[in-house]
Amino acid sequence: MTNNDLIKLENLQVHYRVGGGLFSQAKHVKAVDGVSLDIKKGETLGLVGESGCGKSTLGKAILRLTEPTGGKVFYNGKDLAHLPQSEMRDQRKDLQMIFQDPYASLNPRMNVGQIIGEPIRTFGLANGRNVDQIVQELMETVGMSRRFVKRYPHEFSGGQRQRIGIARALAVDPEFIVADEPISALDVSIQAQIMNLMEKLQAEKNLTYLFISHDLRAVRHLSDRVAVMYLGKIVELAPGKDIYDSPLMPYTQALISAVPVPDPEVEAKRDRIILQGDVPSPIDPPAGCHFHTRCQYAIDECRRNVPQLVQIKPAHSAACIRISPEHPNIIANAEAGLGAVGLE
Repeated sequence: MTNNDLIKLENLQVHYRVGGGLFSQAKHVKAVDGVSLDIKKGETLGLVGESGCGKSTLGKAILRLTEPTGGKVFYNGKDLAHLPQSEMRDQRKDLQMIFQDPYASLNPRMNVGQIIGEPIRTFGLANGRNVDQIVQELMETVGMSRRFVKRYPHEFSGGQRQRIGIARALAVDPEFIVADEPISALDVSIQAQIMNLMEKLQAEKNLTYLFISHDLRAVRHLSDRVAVMYLGKIVELAPGKDIYDSPLMPYTQALISAVPVPDPEVEAKRDRIILQGDVPSPIDPPAGCHFHTRCQYAIDECRRNVPQLVQIKPAHSAACIRISPEHPNIIANAEAGLGAVGLE
């Protein structure tokens, strides 16, 4: 773990037992299956992938809202995954979450002042009128009027409710925030406002984000680096610009090709990569590379070997046995008939 790492994951796993019978005979959903990752102080790491790939579970496991099955989660060098509950509770002040649904995540029986003030009182950061003053300042910080402090969640629009959720996350002055699909339930015009707000707050408060989304345009706008997830594993990791300009993995290439371009002429000429078949079940994932059942470049070795996430280009890693630093282009490798160039 370097001095600049705020969060570092080592072989993080979250497995859910399904079905009955003996534990040794039970099946398990491998929602997060051995993820190793680092998040730098002050950066936004985007996490993308299809629905059900484990993105939200990974974010919740970092905060221990979901208990990890195995592996380690380091925050400033301290392993959160193995902290006693009493010590973990004290750490939660530094680690907060913005939830996907801005209505379901707010208690309908509490007004805005109570919702935002609850974490302040819980952690004993202030009391009495001081709490009210902090709440009103937070409301202005997220672009809402102090006059709304007595109103209830149902009286607000989706964008306003999400601002309330952001204010609640900021109430304890955290260092790290997991933003789990924070704009997916909002109109496009409101999405831009929330993303701009998140950028502004990050600059003012030196926040670090894990930004989880399936909206690749939003991820491109906000993220310094992007991690691509497939069936519980990270398959590509690179700076945001590199991911969009020169994706290495066939899966990432397909995701990027699905992002619409606002120029009709350019959009009409683009070649869309359509993946064949459905995402395999995480209860019984394919052997070898999990993606080989949908990959047009898969060879026999892909069915037998589990690819590791390795650096292919400077600051650009991928998990594919058909590419290597010497041969990074999988299309050229396939046309040249090269086999498993990424195997050691």
